[in-house]
Amino acid sequence: MADKKYLTIDNRRVEIKNERNLLEIIRRIGIDLPTFCYHSELSIYGACRLCVVEIEGMGIVTSCSTTPQEGMVVSTNTNELREMRKVYLKLLLANHHQTCTTCSKSGACRLQDLSNRLGIREIPFSDEYKPKPIDSSSPSLIRDPNKCVLCGDCVRACEEIQSVGAIDFVNRGADTIVSPAFLKNLDAVECVYCGMCAGVCPTGSITPKFETEKVWNALNDKKKTVAVQIAPAIRVAIGEMFGLEPGEVSTGRLVAALKLLGFDQVYDTSFAADLTVLEESTEFIERKSKGEKLPLFTSCCPAWVKFAEQFYPDLLGNLSSCRSPQQMFGSVARKTLPEELSVNNEDLYLVSIMPCTAKKFEAQRGEFQTEGHRDVDVVLTTQELGMMIKEAGIDFTGLTPESLDMPMGFKTGAGVIFGVTGGVSEAVLRFAAEKLTGKKVSETDYNQVRGNDDIRETEIEIGDVKLKLAVVHGLKNARKVAEMIRSGECDYDFVEVMSCPGGCIAGAGQPVSKDYNYKQKRQNGLYVSDKGLQLHKSQDNPYLQSCYADALGGEPGSHTAHELLHTKYKTRRRIQSDHIEIGTEDEAKISVNVCVGTSCHLRGSRKILQDMMNYIHQKDLEDKVNIQATFCFEKCDKGPNVRIDDKIISKCDSAKAIEELNNAIAEVSAKN
Repeated sequence: MADKKYLTIDNRRVEIKNERNLLEIIRRIGIDLPTFCYHSELSIYGACRLCVVEIEGMGIVTSCSTTPQEGMVVSTNTNELREMRKVYLKLLLANHHQTCTTCSKSGACRLQDLSNRLGIREIPFSDEYKPKPIDSSSPSLIRDPNKCVLCGDCVRACEEIQSVGAIDFVNRGADTIVSPAFLKNLDAVECVYCGMCAGVCPTGSITPKFETEKVWNALNDKKKTVAVQIAPAIRVAIGEMFGLEPGEVSTGRLVAALKLLGFDQVYDTSFAADLTVLEESTEFIERKSKGEKLPLFTSCCPAWVKFAEQFYPDLLGNLSSCRSPQQMFGSVARKTLPEELSVNNEDLYLVSIMPCTAKKFEAQRGEFQTEGHRDVDVVLTTQELGMMIKEAGIDFTGLTPESLDMPMGFKTGAGVIFGVTGGVSEAVLRFAAEKLTGKKVSETDYNQVRGNDDIRETEIEIGDVKLKLAVVHGLKNARKVAEMIRSGECDYDFVEVMSCPGGCIAGAGQPVSKDYNYKQKRQNGLYVSDKGLQLHKSQDNPYLQSCYADALGGEPGSHTAHELLHTKYKTRRRIQSDHIEIGTEDEAKISVNVCVGTSCHLRGSRKILQDMMNYIHQKDLEDKVNIQATFCFEKCDKGPNVRIDDKIISKCDSAKAIEELNNAIAEVSAKN
């Protein structure tokens, strides 16, 4: 008792526990102090100033950046504090494009919510708003700089959680904006489309790309048969858009709502997750037995796959060749449903309901097409589906639950827990435990891979085989693990990666929650759903066994299964640009390009670039050579790479580059 410390907040004596700042204590005791730029997963920024409090002897400070100390006397709601918050909020509103009624964020906008809460009725400051172009280039996101209030949440999320850094502050003073690198559009930079920026954006500046009109058109086209798959994480979040608690399982009502909207067939992506378990586990066990290409990285998360393609092309051989459950469902549906539903393939319209914005990008990848048709026509987020249900006037909470359609509506608990971090690993272990021992296993819980640690490591013995696993969420943590694997610091067998902290339950397409414990509640909802099902292992799914017998070559890993359920990944440019100008191209006789992308940079390409520039200057060759820095020759595993005219020199160094340059100069001189 003697070591407890206390402070006073609004005349209440409060114990200091393990809080990082005053704001956390204030919220713990039930005071929802206004904040705009504060997120518990991000660094302390203190830019919005809305969380100001007054402390005796210290004056007015921001609570998010103030460490609790014993004996503090804190006031949170004085007249002066209320007026200050209103002024700060009005300043934010002054440069914000106030098209609230037509904004997709309306109703979930933090700026709108705080304006109502603080009673803002007018903005006395002059309107300095100058329209800026909207960036709709991304397949997953819309970036509207007119609604940006420069809070910096998106910038910090992209860098601190994902370590991508696709957007940042540009310019200074009144000209400051948030923009991708080189003022490019999102589709031309290293954005992985995870939507973490949209998830934390408090206004409508970055939002998921809405495609509901495409689906409405298909539903109203009498020639179309429209089938839909619902991802595991949707069932524990969709209800929040209609006042239900986070984590409440709403599968039956969701099916009923989709039927009312006009969908002909409603299936479960968890069926395809079961399918993924069989294929990925078979691939893993084969690699483990041969000791080849380990660790095996999961490939269910499209943002992680694009991240690996851009930043770790040398590890692409370690990614599972399995398609994600969404794309497995699409390819199997294209193969089986036309005959089953008596419909032509071109008249079959496949829709996915996903918690993830990157799934929109994934569905558009060129490798996921069959005879010119996308395997999945359109991907809608949970938010988009919720808006469709509201637009149709459906009373979601009052619906009588309905059943999913068979056979692809049947799933086991292993497929359901795919929606939470660690779920894929646990599902694979449930399969591997029986496959490696040859015995039926009744205990299916693997608590070792559950939890919310950034990087979770565990070693599990199955029979006489030891498996070392890592479960990672957040791409910054994935980068740490990838670097350790590169350097030989760890020897994992299996690595699960999800880009969103907490897994798919916290995807950027999910409803924006005001509940600070929403992730844990959604996770619990999926584990409860698993327990409520009769089967918990993917290999026990009887409809999956029939699917293999009828359409997938009889068994996991068959030739037919590989054609339909597997794919290949390749190096991807980080920046869609040919080069950065250094010399004067009009005067150049010889073109020299040095790759300065991440992989080549780590191997010394910037030194090559500097040495060549110095050499060209010393030898007075500026009138003969144009030297440029470029971003990628798509030979990242062979870097550093230098191109001189049409010749690419891989594993290059300064001496070799200068030698090849002199050879090129000699050839030009001989021709002249």
